[in-house]
Amino acid sequence: MDKILEALVTSSHPLPVKRAIVHKVVEAAEKEVTEEQCQALYALTTRLILLGKDAFERQTGQQVQESYARYHRDEFARFVSKDFVLGLLQQGYGSVDRRSPALIDFLHSCLRLLMSCPAMLEVAAALQNEVLRMVCERPAPALCARLAVLLTDFPQCVPRDKGHGLLFCQQLVRTMGYFQCTASKESELREYVTQVNRVSALLQGIWKAEPAALLPSLQEVFAIISSTDPAFEPSISLASLVQHIPLQMITVLIKSLTTDPNVKDASMTKALGRMIDWLSWPLANHVDTWVIALLKGLAAVQKFTILIDVTLLKIELVFSRLWYPIVRQGALVVLSHMLLSFQHSPEAFHHVVPHAVQLVKSVRSDGLPTSNAFLLQFTELIHCMMYQYSGFPDLYDSILEAINDLPMPSEEKIKLILNQSAWTSQSNLFAPGLMHLPGKSETGKTGLVNLGNTCYMNSVIQTLFMATDFRRHVLSLPLNGSNTLMKKLQLLFAFLAHTQRAAYAPRNFFEASRPPWFTVGSQQDCSEYLRFLLDRLHEEEKALRALTEAKPSPSEFSTSSDESACSRQAPAAADHAGPASASSGGEEQQQTLVERMFGGRLSAGIRCLRCHSLSEKEEPFTDLSLAFCPPQVQQHGPLLQGAAFNGGSESPVVENGRVTRGVGPDAESGQSASPAAPPSAQVDSSNRPPVTLPELVDYLLAPEILEEDNCYFCERCGSLQPAERVVRVVAAPEYLIVTLLRFSYDAARQLRRKILDDVRIPLHMSLPVHHRTLKPEPPSSHQQEAAATTAAAAAAAAAAAAGSFVPPSSTHLPDIGENQAKKLKQCQVGEDGDEAGDGSSGAGNGNGNGSVNGDGPVMDSPGGEVENGTEQQQQQQTVSYVLTSVVMHSGMSSESGHYYTYGRNMSAVDYEDGSTTTTTTTTTPPPAVLPSSTTPSNGEREGVGTVSQSVKASGGTAEVEASSHDPSSRDWFLFNDSRVTFTTFHSVQNVTTRFSKDTAYVLIYRRQGSGGVCKGETNGLKLGVEPPLQKELMDAITKDNKLFLQEQELNARARALQAASASCSFRPNGSDDNDPPGSCGPSGGGGGGGGGGGGFNTVSRLVF
Repeated sequence: MDKILEALVTSSHPLPVKRAIVHKVVEAAEKEVTEEQCQALYALTTRLILLGKDAFERQTGQQVQESYARYHRDEFARFVSKDFVLGLLQQGYGSVDRRSPALIDFLHSCLRLLMSCPAMLEVAAALQNEVLRMVCERPAPALCARLAVLLTDFPQCVPRDKGHGLLFCQQLVRTMGYFQCTASKESELREYVTQVNRVSALLQGIWKAEPAALLPSLQEVFAIISSTDPAFEPSISLASLVQHIPLQMITVLIKSLTTDPNVKDASMTKALGRMIDWLSWPLANHVDTWVIALLKGLAAVQKFTILIDVTLLKIELVFSRLWYPIVRQGALVVLSHMLLSFQHSPEAFHHVVPHAVQLVKSVRSDGLPTSNAFLLQFTELIHCMMYQYSGFPDLYDSILEAINDLPMPSEEKIKLILNQSAWTSQSNLFAPGLMHLPGKSETGKTGLVNLGNTCYMNSVIQTLFMATDFRRHVLSLPLNGSNTLMKKLQLLFAFLAHTQRAAYAPRNFFEASRPPWFTVGSQQDCSEYLRFLLDRLHEEEKALRALTEAKPSPSEFSTSSDESACSRQAPAAADHAGPASASSGGEEQQQTLVERMFGGRLSAGIRCLRCHSLSEKEEPFTDLSLAFCPPQVQQHGPLLQGAAFNGGSESPVVENGRVTRGVGPDAESGQSASPAAPPSAQVDSSNRPPVTLPELVDYLLAPEILEEDNCYFCERCGSLQPAERVVRVVAAPEYLIVTLLRFSYDAARQLRRKILDDVRIPLHMSLPVHHRTLKPEPPSSHQQEAAATTAAAAAAAAAAAAGSFVPPSSTHLPDIGENQAKKLKQCQVGEDGDEAGDGSSGAGNGNGNGSVNGDGPVMDSPGGEVENGTEQQQQQQTVSYVLTSVVMHSGMSSESGHYYTYGRNMSAVDYEDGSTTTTTTTTTPPPAVLPSSTTPSNGEREGVGTVSQSVKASGGTAEVEASSHDPSSRDWFLFNDSRVTFTTFHSVQNVTTRFSKDTAYVLIYRRQGSGGVCKGETNGLKLGVEPPLQKELMDAITKDNKLFLQEQELNARARALQAASASCSFRPNGSDDNDPPGSCGPSGGGGGGGGGGGGFNTVSRLVF
């Protein structure tokens, strides 16, 4: 029979004759045939179906196979065996590729013929594995659709065992993500949509049969659409799955997505954008519902950056969908929500305004029954947006003319719609585009807009602005017509003081003051920026002064004519300085403003422990960089006055005006560093008690023994000798800048780590300042003893009267053989004679054994020595300082995180000081040998200790004294980029306790007392009175304030509507204790900050 049939279909007989003969062959199927004949016939019909040259051959093969399989089912079951099916799917058939949809159609027809046969079970089992393999190969839509139809008709072929069912669903979803539509005709597009719907219908059936597979499948959908791979763009066909997701799952799924910390902002942005693209998929139900639910979910968790980015990116695409009636309604719902919620800026609305008139005309002319209802809804939306963003008649006139015959909603309804749609936060005010900011906060202070990771600059500017004397001098400088950096700083200070804006954008100053090696948009070190800024201002003034001196014209930076004589005084140390350190009146006149405000002088001396010769030199400094004590030293307790430490790697160094205890090769240019310590010690501070700022200053000024590998080459001895190195402050600055070296280099891991140690910050702090003068005649040994005893008694009496420890008046070199534990022993005032500051052992006898001449060396040229027998007079002044501002760093490294500033208003009381103590000591050089019996205790050495008048060291903790100044909560402010709030000194002291990643970094203290300030005045300017603005500055501020008022007038109604609905997560001023003050990046500490531009989830983001 197979031979006859094969000869027939290949013959040249007319087609009707062929069909008649085929009909006879089909009727003969009822007769008995041998198994061999059946197998041959099945093979022939298979070849005709799959390889037939025309439709007649394929149709003939299908008819004959079906008829013979119906009457000879067992033989057909043996023909369609497991091996036969696997061969077709794995190798194809002849010229038919294994991926051809024809093979799936052939198998589908075979399965229908085997439906009730026992062999069906074996074939179905083989198909389960093959189907999973085929799906993993990402078949084309046509093949996948044929496969979906087969599995829908024969669910027993769907993979189910050993977790294969879940895997099959996930892989089928991912395969749909690769579907690409290449249709150019409507018929082809319809076929594509039909194919996709068949696949989605298969998934729907599987989800109904196995509900546990639904959630993993949806997770796979999200993973696909959230992919940030630029080479992969998921297919829009995934939209067909949305209609099969139960609506009751919306709340749970959206909450899970928006609160998942593993979902990055970039991924969520991609996912939301692609879901909005799904609005283009025809007949996809509930896509708009899911899109709006996700938009609301993101707003609920305050992820406004995503909402802003997606809205601006997709708003025009959503609007374009309104032209197609089949998706118009869903697109209008999404468009309305996106525009009504985007209330901080008209940018999104103005993107679609140019297309509105043409859309209205098109809808009016299409004649569809739904067009009128659409126009009513669209008109209501347009009126709401024009009400929200009034003041653009040139844009809105044509739209009003196009919809003038349609009803306008009432003002009450518009307000209700806007209030219900607005995002419930004010953080969106810092989005890109046209911004409208409310007036200043109740603090009266102005914030600074983050320009993209510029919090380091903002924090420094606010710190300098809160330095009252410096600010007033800058504002009073006659700089009209100049284009210097100082002029730009003056203009910036004027805006901060007088603008009506809540936050000012310092773009011009940023461009002018940014160090050349700073990358725009990257986080930088605020301490490095501060030093660069002060250096620029200093060098610029010097250069301008040199130019003006060459010409007979007034200096651009000369002070105003009404400055009093006291405003020209140098730092108070100059009042008591000896011949080597005091500056003449002419030199004071030549000091730059930076030198007068922030400049101090430091003396570094090295004394040979063999011949006791001294080499000493002075260096200027503008800031003290304080290193943290290594763990091996801290284990003995807090650093104390007079503690001496071995090792030259921790010696104080003056470099470019910056004083630090050097750290050898780990120190990097422009970066803070700290002494070498184990990585764990540099980060984890939970097991160590907090240190105080005075203890870190003690560590910087502590004497240091140079021995072993660090021995000093003594020119007098002509060889390497043990020596002692001592650093002292000899001229105190008006403003003391202190930088905590929190960033250390981990050589093992080759990265910079942050030291998170909590440092207790005192409101008041004292700094020991040493001054030296030569005595005209050397006194007798008896006179030396009497003077030393009198000085020691005076110091003890002053300390008792003040209720705090004041360093004794003489500094002695400890015996190099003294036990190290004794060197580190805590000094207890008044417990015994040695530690009570008794001057008897320090004063020595007539032979001079009680002194090493460590307190009053004559200042020689660098490297010069002080000859034995030279007598000199030593004076120590304890200069008091009061805290004015603190720059905090939130994060784990100098390259990331966020900076913000605490600052305070200075009052007249803050300039008063009654605690300054001056002691005078007459000393002579010691003999070559220092007996151990005369070695003073640590508490007897002066010059290495600072005194905090508001902090007591007790058990390793610092407590604020009840008698210390208690500033009003209205005196302290938190400057966090654009946001300024009231805070308290208690918050400043405890922020690290509450948020471990937020640590003090740069501190500025203002000098107290009358040394540099006349009574009732500060540098010639009355306290509490700002200098009058010069005309050029006033004109610039007036012009900007007028512009700001115009903006406020244009948006007054919009802001009033927004205020009621945008206060949910915005913290009121003063409530900064509940959340960390701020963070600008993923690695930043805390997480609050909210309104600050550049804070969490702002457009500039991400780290400042």
